[in-house]
Amino acid sequence: MPRVSQERLDARRRQILDAAARCFARNGFHATSMQDVLKEADLSAGAVYRYFSGKEELIAAIVRTVLGEVREAFEEAAKEGPPPPPDVLIGTVMRRILHRQPSLGEAGESLYPRLMVQVWAETLRNPELHAILEDGFAQVRKPWIKIVEGYQDAGLMRADIPAISVARTMVALAQGFAAQYALFGDVPIQVVELGVKALTSMGDPQARD
Repeated sequence: MPRVSQERLDARRRQILDAAARCFARNGFHATSMQDVLKEADLSAGAVYRYFSGKEELIAAIVRTVLGEVREAFEEAAKEGPPPPPDVLIGTVMRRILHRQPSLGEAGESLYPRLMVQVWAETLRNPELHAILEDGFAQVRKPWIKIVEGYQDAGLMRADIPAISVARTMVALAQGFAAQYALFGDVPIQVVELGVKALTSMGDPQARD
């Protein structure tokens, strides 16, 4: 029997994760059964359980995947010197994340924001998931710290403000956008871009012209 390639194994794993993510975003973790995931993925129980032992393992894998994609997006931005302005950076990364996630329903709405709200709620009762999320956000902050230090080195941002403080604030901004998108629908990313641009222009003489 020919061996299954790693590429095919990875694709099947992603298929399962995407199906589970759609179920969780649509119905929540507790209202979703493994049978729901099997049906959504159009796979047998054996095919799914080969990769994941159950719902808890699926949830943890999805969280790691999403946070890893967010971290990678900001790491790419951190390589630029100096990085693009915060409004451009936030907009670019948010578009990349929303477009990379599988969509929810016929409207093509990104499920990432709804999924993250579900994760935050589950984190309050699940210590293992809390640890994963805590570590994940710590990893996301690292490239943001480098980005802020790039701004400071280029004289674009005050150097007396700790980079970690700015990093936490920008991560919170992205979280807030995700919450609004999940609660109120397809919020244009341009709204966030314009808001950040206005806030970061305070003190700029051109902002008063």
